[in-house]
Order: sequence, then structure tokens, then C-alpha cells
Amino acid sequence: MLKGVDPLLSGELLKVLDDMGHGDQLALVDRNFPAVSSGRPVIRLGEVTILRAAEAILSVLPLDSFQPRPLERMEVEDDPSRTTPVQDDLLDLAARLEGRSLEYGVIPRLDFYRRVSGVVAVVHTLDSVPYGCFILHKGVVFD
Repeated sequence: MLKGVDPLLSGELLKVLDDMGHGDQLALVDRNFPAVSSGRPVIRLGEVTILRAAEAILSVLPLDSFQPRPLERMEVEDDPSRTTPVQDDLLDLAARLEGRSLEYGVIPRLDFYRRVSGVVAVVHTLDSVPYGCFILHKGVVFD
């Protein structure tokens, strides 16, 4: 255990987050997402919610401030204006942790599957919430 580091962040996940550079992308997905078939490394968090996983990840991962939508979500039922409660909650959480307002980039479901083939890694939870699939774009750390 490390002091001040969320215990959900395993050594494997911390290494991936640390190795990512500005603009690199990370997928955070629910239990139904075909993570292994994406061809990207899969980090399994087990029985945690998407929101709990996002809170841990965003405690150390800055979102990209150079692009208008550094947080993307899977489109709900072919309607880009629809959101789910978990999508709304995750956007609120990210905005609070970032200290700025954020808007989602919306990716149609089938395009989302293709886009994940270009991420650094897939963080897989066993959350059964529908449309619990997101892409986070890493920003820079200003000291």
C-alpha cells in the first residue's frame, strides 16, 4: 500500500497511467464490453463500479486541457443527446475533480469498439450498468 494513493490503483494500473503521455487514451469499460478482443492490454478491476474506478483513475490522471472534449462516452441507442445516469454522474465527477466544466465527446457504439483498438489500455470493471464505456484523454501535469 502507498500513502495517499487510492488502493484501487494497482501497480499495473499505476504503471500504465504513468507511462501514458499527453494525448494518450485510456478506455474505462463495463462488464459487457469485449475488452480482450480490442487487442489492447486489459487491466481488470473486478467488482467495482465505473464511477468508483473513474474516481480512482482521475485522482492521478489529468484530462487533456488542450482539447474541447477529453472525456468521451459511448452513444446511447443511436441518439447522441441521450445519456444514462452513470454517464451524467461520471461527467459531474470528472468536472469536479478537474475543477472545470466538461462536455462529452459522443462516439457511436460500433465506432467506440473500433476506437478502443487505439487506446493504451482497457480498464475493465464488472459493473453491469448499460453504456458504461468511456475514453479518457490524458493531459499534462503543470507544476
